[in-house]
Amino acid sequence: MNLAPKLIYGTAWKGEKTTQLVISAFLQGFRAVDTACQPKHYREDLVGEALEILQDKHSIKREDIHIQTKFTPFSGQDATKPLPYNPRDSIPAQIKSSLSKSLASLHTSYLDAYLLHSPLRTLPLTIEAWRTLIAAQDEGTVRTIGISNVYDVGLLKALEKERKVQIVQNRWYEGNAWDKEVWAYCKENGIIYQSFWTLTGSPALLTHSHTASLADKLDVTAAQVLFKLAQLNNVVPLSGTTSELHMQQDLAAERIVFKEEVLDDYKRIKELIWK
Repeated sequence: MNLAPKLIYGTAWKGEKTTQLVISAFLQGFRAVDTACQPKHYREDLVGEALEILQDKHSIKREDIHIQTKFTPFSGQDATKPLPYNPRDSIPAQIKSSLSKSLASLHTSYLDAYLLHSPLRTLPLTIEAWRTLIAAQDEGTVRTIGISNVYDVGLLKALEKERKVQIVQNRWYEGNAWDKEVWAYCKENGIIYQSFWTLTGSPALLTHSHTASLADKLDVTAAQVLFKLAQLNNVVPLSGTTSELHMQQDLAAERIVFKEEVLDDYKRIKELIWK
């Protein structure tokens, strides 16, 4: 499987609908899914259930699917829900327990990507966690490793003293000025940059006259324009839509071609982001 999909189906906050939504997304054409071993916001077990159904009933094989999940530190967990590890254990033990739970829930012997859901409380703890991911990668249990919710280039540099970060997954939206510093660092250093909250968090850009003009000229939606712009600029968006129509549109964004007549609008939209 291509380790750098252009679009990933996100499964946060789907609850009991997770199984059917993942099945629907894959039947529309998605081949990459993101989840987390965090019962507070994800049903990783139902993602696994969906993947089994897709394999058994729709002949979508494991090797054709990109599965990505995360280790969530205790600070991001809900202590009233079943935890994937004992929070009194060491960080390496917590990660090993969570990883084992993820593999079982997702019915797979390996992960295409495994991320720290966020930095830990201190830099030494984050580095200790990163070393545990490195060990899992060396064992072949995970193919690529990364970190989410990291907005400090200095932290990425600290981790790379142990091993290069291969994936960063951050909010990329109006509210954080498009995470310019981390995005640029990832681009310069060959790190896959994944984005979430890109549509929900960017109402001004989606309704901007340049976006509307470009969308109208190409007969596409504003959301498709933003996803295509992201893909052209080293950003892999997550789509968490529950609409089959929007799933189809999000996937179709990759096939959009910004022809000469829309290049001025495209340039002006880029300037709004990277001004």
